[in-house]
Amino acid sequence: MRAQTEPDVDRDIDGSLLARVEKQAWFHRYPRGWPLMLFFITSMFTAVSVMAIERADRQRREIELDRNLTEIASGLQRRAAENIALLRAGAVLFGSRDKVTPPEFEEFAAGLYGRGEFHGAIGMGWAPLLQIAQVPAFEQTIRAGQPAYRVHPALDRSRKISTPVVYVTPLNAITRPAVGYDMYSEPARRAAMDEALRREQPIATGPLQLVRNEQGSIHLGFLIYMPVFRFENGRRIAAGFVYSPFRADEFLDAAAALFRSREVEIAIYDLRREPERLLAWRHLPGENGASLDRSITVAGRNWILHVRAKRSGALTTLSIVTLSFGVVTGLLIMFTAWLITRRAAQDRQVFEWLTGQAAIRTSLTRELNHRVKNTLANVLSIVSLTRRRASDLDEFADGLTARLRALSATHDLLSQSDWTEAAIGDIVRSEVAPYMADGECHIDMSGPAINLAPSDALSLGLAIHELATNAAKYGALCTANGRVVISWMLSSPGIAEVHWQEQGGPAVAMPAKRGFGRDLIEKIVAHELQSKVELRFLPEGVECRLHVPVRRIAAFNLRSEPRAQVKERTFPTG
Repeated sequence: MRAQTEPDVDRDIDGSLLARVEKQAWFHRYPRGWPLMLFFITSMFTAVSVMAIERADRQRREIELDRNLTEIASGLQRRAAENIALLRAGAVLFGSRDKVTPPEFEEFAAGLYGRGEFHGAIGMGWAPLLQIAQVPAFEQTIRAGQPAYRVHPALDRSRKISTPVVYVTPLNAITRPAVGYDMYSEPARRAAMDEALRREQPIATGPLQLVRNEQGSIHLGFLIYMPVFRFENGRRIAAGFVYSPFRADEFLDAAAALFRSREVEIAIYDLRREPERLLAWRHLPGENGASLDRSITVAGRNWILHVRAKRSGALTTLSIVTLSFGVVTGLLIMFTAWLITRRAAQDRQVFEWLTGQAAIRTSLTRELNHRVKNTLANVLSIVSLTRRRASDLDEFADGLTARLRALSATHDLLSQSDWTEAAIGDIVRSEVAPYMADGECHIDMSGPAINLAPSDALSLGLAIHELATNAAKYGALCTANGRVVISWMLSSPGIAEVHWQEQGGPAVAMPAKRGFGRDLIEKIVAHELQSKVELRFLPEGVECRLHVPVRRIAAFNLRSEPRAQVKERTFPTG
């Protein structure tokens, strides 16, 4: 088995690298899209997780809110039941007496509210049920013990019944204005009392504006009436009402003491959940959450209990932690994907650079072979022509050496530009430099800056060398007064015309036989330049016109193009 050579190793490395890069081609095409897509997917998973957490938390809050609602409703009904029990006790007591005296009322109330606990009520009152005709006599009787007692408002004779308040406990600045007030004169109170008489049980009124306190403020509240019945002459008759007034907000606060304090907002509506039917509202700051409604019955009256949960923030703590973790994870994934795609892009660049370098090496090898072939062909032609024209070995050696130096001079010019281009002025100057020494000026040169391709530059250098050598031997440069005028210009797009004109030299005649220089210029140079050379032997001096193609210069960094593109260039790279 043969050992693996270095080119084989290079091919194996290039092949493995090519295979890896091709596998990553789909990843390399979107170096920014993939990290963003992975971040978007991670964000979507995070958002779905947060939504699931928030949904579970919302369901948990709704269940807890329903539990809270049950406790709140139970607390309200319990407070109402406690007051109703006291009213029932008062109704039994007052129903067993023909007359209720102030001491008896005070003693009874002190027994019920001995510790000052009114269970959300302002107090308790007694109002007898009278016929309108009985009111004046009743008023006179009460004034015997209470001189300031007066029934108000003025009696409406269209009504048959009056229920003036006689006793109120505790008697203070808040409850004193109610003494003597005919509660049957007000429609809401009258409707509740009629319903209590009909059903013979405690009945609550709708929302009422209670009397003003010492600060002059009016409180929204309600009353619960308990009818009192007595037996007279074997008949059961309605004697009056034991009642309790309630401030709605204080009643709600008293009920709140029976359930655990929670971050819930509570509102109580009478009959319907409408703003004008609002009885009490326990407002809490914060963002509104889930809410629930429940209908409860308090003293024969339907209330709507509305509770709303409060939240301290837009998201729960677990959601915030999940969101933060998801964002950090997404950024890490995006950064990792960015590093991977960046590495893939760098591998792609390295591969493209290696591919370009391989193309350059191939192009340079092909170009070098072409140049060596051309140079050897020129050298062989020069050797052949020089041998045929030389009369002895010294003449052959001198002519061959001079011509090879001309080729070398042009080679030096091209080497300085990495074999990409050479200016016509530099080519001409390098070939005629030996005849411009010692400050003598026998040569005039003029023309614009025109660059030639390497092969064209070599051919032009040979032609100028032969013309200069011939002028030095037989023409204008062999005399002190002789001059050579060399000019060049663009005669047409892509064609430069180089004009050689000798002046002041010996008279020129058409040579009898063709020399090597003439053959070199008219055959080799014309063939290489692919254009006709005009060489004339005029009496005043030799004149030569060279038509040189000006082709596009191809630099080495452009030689990595595909072969199909290289063939489209206007001239071969060699």
